[in-house]
Amino acid sequence: MKVLIAENELKTLKFLSDIFEKEGFQVIATDNGYDAYQEYCFASPDFVLLDIEMPDMNGLEVCEKIRKEDKHTPVVFITARGNAPDKITGLDKGADDYITKPFDIREVMARIRTITRRCLENKKQEISDKIFTMNHVTVTPQRLIAEMAEGHSVELSLRDVKILALLHENKNKIVTRDHLLDHCWGRHIMPESRTVDWHISQLRKKVELDPKAPLIIQTVHGVGYKFVES
Repeated sequence: MKVLIAENELKTLKFLSDIFEKEGFQVIATDNGYDAYQEYCFASPDFVLLDIEMPDMNGLEVCEKIRKEDKHTPVVFITARGNAPDKITGLDKGADDYITKPFDIREVMARIRTITRRCLENKKQEISDKIFTMNHVTVTPQRLIAEMAEGHSVELSLRDVKILALLHENKNKIVTRDHLLDHCWGRHIMPESRTVDWHISQLRKKVELDPKAPLIIQTVHGVGYKFVES
């Protein structure tokens, strides 16, 4: 799934790009409105994030051009906190939501998850809509939710769901790190060597009863991981 991020401040652009990459998106990043619209036309992203104040063409103009030909792709504006006129104008131009500066990371994550669910409803081939069970966990991909046998549920990222689905599809078989990278990060991305291991450790904290003695995501030392159905 692809997200287009257009943000004039390079530090903010990197911050947002890193968050979306960790969530499992393929990121297309630019720092001006003209390039943003060109990238939109060329790459057909599933989700667009636009800074309002940009050179060449501002975010409102980019959104207006997008909406003339595309009524469905989610568009979210980045705007200064408390700038009500920008928010109102942006929504009038066809935006679905806005994220305010300075960022509250919890707000950003919540809005990303909400929009991701909308994207998945519009693009079901990205991940299966089939609910599946892994021992004590039931995963609902389209809702980005894992429900635990004890009764509570946890939110998952797009990448979390891809990893669990891949392990479930290959139950009782080893899934190598290279296979995980290709399937869940993409061949276009070259993560650091420990990226997979770090992400698995974070995912275990969400879905394992005891992350130090995992039942769902078992390590096969030197090779990869596997799910053994019990």
